[in-house]
Amino acid sequence: MHGRAPRRRHGADQHLTADAGVEDLLRELAPQVLGVLVRRYEDFAGCEDAVQEALVAAAQHWTKEGVPSNPRSWLVTAASRAVVDEWRSVRARRRREAAVAALEAPDQAAPSGHRPAYRGTRCRRSSRC
Repeated sequence: MHGRAPRRRHGADQHLTADAGVEDLLRELAPQVLGVLVRRYEDFAGCEDAVQEALVAAAQHWTKEGVPSNPRSWLVTAASRAVVDEWRSVRARRRREAAVAALEAPDQAAPSGHRPAYRGTRCRRSSRC
């Protein structure tokens, strides 16, 4: 084997090597990116979810388009956007829930501490309930 040039990979083998290189890079960068986001946003669970989303996006994008010049920054930006998008989604859901609660008539609201009994369609159809 000495003196021989390394064999070049072609086709599927080359693609697998590129994918493995991207995977290795993502494994190296994931804890760094998570650390940046947790320090920035102080929400470990939310940041962890956002980093996972960014890693999936990077794996899909980088294997097709190539690794960007600054992959850590790419991941931090993608994960940060995911965190902010989640915050916006939660805030919008809370506003919608508050609007629905405000529309509920006061006389229809259950007294506090009172839990209405379940009356499904079966109970309405039978005389046993």
